[in-house]
Amino acid sequence: MTLLNRRTFLAALPALAYSPRLIAQTGTPPFRATGLSGLTLTVSDVARSLDFYQGLFGMPVQARHGSTVLLRIGNGPKFMELRPAAAGERPSISAFGFSIERFDIDRAVKTLAERGVTPSTATDNPGPMQYLIRTRRADLGGSPEGTRDLFVADPSGVVFQMHDTSYCGGAGAQGNVCRTVEPSKRIGVMAVTDMSHFTIGANDPKTVPFYLELFGFQPRAYQAATPAWGVGDGVHFLMFTGNAGGPTRGGGPGAPRAGGPPANPAGAPPAGRPGGAGRGPGGGRAGIDHASLGMNDFDPAKVTQLLVDYGLKKQDGGGREPLVTYISLRMPNRGGAEGGTPELYFTDPDGLAIQLQDVKYCGGGGFLGEVCPPL
Repeated sequence: MTLLNRRTFLAALPALAYSPRLIAQTGTPPFRATGLSGLTLTVSDVARSLDFYQGLFGMPVQARHGSTVLLRIGNGPKFMELRPAAAGERPSISAFGFSIERFDIDRAVKTLAERGVTPSTATDNPGPMQYLIRTRRADLGGSPEGTRDLFVADPSGVVFQMHDTSYCGGAGAQGNVCRTVEPSKRIGVMAVTDMSHFTIGANDPKTVPFYLELFGFQPRAYQAATPAWGVGDGVHFLMFTGNAGGPTRGGGPGAPRAGGPPANPAGAPPAGRPGGAGRGPGGGRAGIDHASLGMNDFDPAKVTQLLVDYGLKKQDGGGREPLVTYISLRMPNRGGAEGGTPELYFTDPDGLAIQLQDVKYCGGGGFLGEVCPPL
C-alpha cells in the first residue's frame, strides 16, 4: 500500500477498537454521502435573521415549512434553514445535512436499526442514537400525501438529516420539488456558493466511530491531532472536538480544539426539537460549534471590510456576542501555512458563529487552507 494509504489505515486503528462491526466491514459503507447539504439555524426571530442573511448574501427563499424558511446556497439545492426557537429554547446551529446517493428512507431506517439506532418516542426531537421521521404535508411545503424527512441523532445527541442528493426541502417523495423560488428581497453584499464544514463538540467516545461505520469517512487533513473527516469527493468535511472518540494524530480524543473561536455557549441547545443536542453518557454539552460556508475568490481583508460596512464590529479575538467578525490564524503546528492560514468568522443577530472560507478550503495547509492530500 502507498505511504498515504498506510498512514490512513494506521490512523483508523483506534476507531476499530471502539466498534467490532467496523472490523468485519470489508465492503462499502451502507451510505454514500456525496457532501454536506445544509445547515439549520434555530433563531429567536426568523424575520430578523432572514433580513440579515438576505442582506448579507442575497440568498433566495428555496422553500418554506410553515414559519421555517429555507434559503438557497449558491445554485442549490444546498440550503440554510431558519427555524423559530420554541419557548425556552436557545438559538443554536441545531442540525446539519448529508446528501446521500440513491437515498431510500425505508432502507435507511432498516440500516440504522441494525446498528442500534431506535425510533424516537417524541414527536419532534430524536435523542442520542434515535431517529425521527417527520412527515410534511402541503401546509409545511410537502406533498398532500406527505413528504417524509429523516433526522438522526448521533451518540452525543447531535442531529443530522439524511436525504437524496436532489433534496431541496420541497414536496415529492424525495423532497426535491421546489417549483417556486422567491428572489431575495435584498441584493447582498457578497455571495456564498457552497457548504464547507462543521465543527462539532461531542461528549460520547462512540461518536466518531458511529460516523465512520455509517459513511466510511477518511481523514482529509489534520489540524494538530484532530482529523478533518472528508465528506464526499470534494472539500466538505466534519471536525469533532471533545470526547468524540476515533483516531487522532499525536493525541487522544481529548486533544486541544482544532482552531477557530471558543466553544459557542449558544451552540448546545437543550433538547426540545429536531437539532437539539443535550447531555450524553460522556457528560458535558454537545452541539455544533460553528458552520462554515465557501465563497469564490476569498480575500480575508476584503470580506472583513464588507462585514464591517454591513454593520458588524471588527475585533481581534474570538467571541460570541452578536454581530462581530474576527480572524483566527491557523499556524503550521495546526496544519496551517507559514505565517498562518486566515480563518474568518462572524456572528449573526443571535450570536451564532459562521466561518467563511474559499470554496477550495479543505481544512489543510496553504494560505486558503486548500492543500490537502487526496483521499
